[in-house]
Amino acid sequence: MSFNLFAAEEAALAKARALDKKLGALAPDCLREFRELVAAFELSTREQQRLVRVSDRLQAQLSDANHELERRRNEAEAALDRLRDAQEAMIQSEKLASLGALVAGVAHEINTPVGIAVSCASHLADATQAMRRRATDGELSKAEFARYLSTAVDTTDLILGNCERAAQLIAGFKQVAVDRASAARRSVNLAAYIQDTLVSLQPKLRPSGHAVAVSCPADLELDSYPGVLSQILSNLVMNALTHAFADGRAGDMAIMVDCPDADTVRLCFTDNGLGMSEEHRARVFEPFFTTRRGRGGSGLGLHIVHNLVVGVLMGAITVDSAPDRGTRFTLLFPRRTPDRDLSVEDMAI
Repeated sequence: MSFNLFAAEEAALAKARALDKKLGALAPDCLREFRELVAAFELSTREQQRLVRVSDRLQAQLSDANHELERRRNEAEAALDRLRDAQEAMIQSEKLASLGALVAGVAHEINTPVGIAVSCASHLADATQAMRRRATDGELSKAEFARYLSTAVDTTDLILGNCERAAQLIAGFKQVAVDRASAARRSVNLAAYIQDTLVSLQPKLRPSGHAVAVSCPADLELDSYPGVLSQILSNLVMNALTHAFADGRAGDMAIMVDCPDADTVRLCFTDNGLGMSEEHRARVFEPFFTTRRGRGGSGLGLHIVHNLVVGVLMGAITVDSAPDRGTRFTLLFPRRTPDRDLSVEDMAI
């Protein structure tokens, strides 16, 4: 079809060849120059035809390349969608694992006071049965009765004290668990809530000899999302156990809270562990970045922390670290989180 573009040129060349014969008879002196002119015109036409063929070929190649590019783009978009779905699934898995650790931790903590209460109740039951037998046999003395009363008073005090402790742990667990699983906003005493959160982490902290020192004003009240705070603190502690003290060394962690002004809370989490290089520090909040892949690191813990601080608490987080100098995370967020409609999905950014 491209050669139709040169129909006029081909017709002109045909007339020129016919004229060539007449010109040879009428003006032989002009014949050479005429033929050169015709040859030049013919060469130009052939070159144009060649360029058109090249252009058609390039257009076809460009069209093929565009189709391939579109196919690759569609494949890349589909892969990106799959990656986002996988990332969301991993983040949800990370949250469920954290909630599972909370359940296990509180169950471990509750086991101690409940165990003591059961032992005391069993001891009191045995003492009561013995007292009943002595009384039935008419062998009960005043001194024995006095000892029994003393035992009963001490035992019931232990039972009541440990049952109250278990009840407090259960109440704290219920509130933290509800907060973790919902987007509920409420007022909360930050110092008490930090302690409730750390209870769930004791099974991880005790075997390694680690403890977390807390310094927080006792009267600091927040109007925020306590489930987010619990998730952030848990992730920071677990990140330190996984990375800062990965070599098995014993170390110290601390949570220090103050208010730079009346409307802002500053929370600093520090450890004196291994620290990070500048290269790792710059990437610490990236999703899936970890230096311990396959050895306890998912690369999502600090990514979740960053998104919760920035996206939910409307705050900011920075990290300061150097090799063998420990790490400090500094969170700044408002005491009253700005109004915003949140869903459970928002809490799992």
